[in-house]
Amino acid sequence: MTEETTPAPAPTDAPAVPASPDLPPDRLAINPRSEYFDSDKLQRGVGIRFKGVVRTNVEEYCISEGWVRVQAGKTMDRKGQPLTLKLNGPVEAWFEDLGEGAPVAKA
Repeated sequence: MTEETTPAPAPTDAPAVPASPDLPPDRLAINPRSEYFDSDKLQRGVGIRFKGVVRTNVEEYCISEGWVRVQAGKTMDRKGQPLTLKLNGPVEAWFEDLGEGAPVAKA
């Protein structure tokens, strides 16, 4: 004697999931050859804090894996691309431009 059970339908009066804040992607690169390049997101300006210090020389970052890539001085590879170093540590990212509808700060 076996009984088949069917899952109960989800209640229709469930609260809506709150909208997440406007966050940059988990991984982003400034090199157009990269699969993680997104010009629309880069035009808004992305701020990066790595190990508690705001960095302006980041070529690529990944928040979930905890690393950034920075250019190694003025050194270039044989194809003319800058050599990069991968640094590990806590990474935070935010958009510099808050987008449409954001309050404008008055000076």
